[in-house]
Amino acid sequence: MPADPRTGPIRVVIVDDEPMVCAHLRTILGSAGDIEVAAVANDGAEGVEAVVRHQPDVVLMDLRMPVVDGLTAIDRIKRLPGARPAVVVLTTFDADAYVVRALRAGAAGFLIKSTPPEDLIGLVRVAADGHTVLSAEATRRLVAASAHEQAARDRARALVAELTEREVEVLTCLGEGLSNARIAARLHLSEATVKGYVSRMLIKLDCANRTQAGLVAYDAGLVSR
Repeated sequence: MPADPRTGPIRVVIVDDEPMVCAHLRTILGSAGDIEVAAVANDGAEGVEAVVRHQPDVVLMDLRMPVVDGLTAIDRIKRLPGARPAVVVLTTFDADAYVVRALRAGAAGFLIKSTPPEDLIGLVRVAADGHTVLSAEATRRLVAASAHEQAARDRARALVAELTEREVEVLTCLGEGLSNARIAARLHLSEATVKGYVSRMLIKLDCANRTQAGLVAYDAGLVSR
């Protein structure tokens, strides 16, 4: 769901064990007038400390790091009290099974490290506004890596069984990566009504964001692989 309006720049914490990656991202993001890199950390433990200290809007999180890895750090960040940042995974490969695990842990999406500078800046803004940083096609490739998990399928089907027919239709659209506007057009609803359905479904499905709900749609078989 969209974040509260900000009065200042988007504050970002970068967490990656490769200094050159951190420097590259800092340079790119620093060139945007509305983005401030509040801190850089080189492992997950430092990343969590930076989040506590700087209260960023967005965290760019590598997954494979020494000491404390990104998955553990995401879990710790999601358990912090108060306002929590949107965590966006940094990865080299877009079909990484670790990314699926990160999304299930509450990450708001992922970025390929080779993302062009202009796209990177735009996607950080999208994450700061509370939206998913994940394309529909990328979602399809990612969930295919975990589609064999029977436990996930069984849980998803049980959750979906508790939804109304209209909620299932909206969930299916989320699984296809559609925005609220496109869902509204497809189902002949207002965007405000769709937003209400999404908010209630996230609670019913015990999902932190739209990405997790989309994964439930895949696991439940609502969306073709």
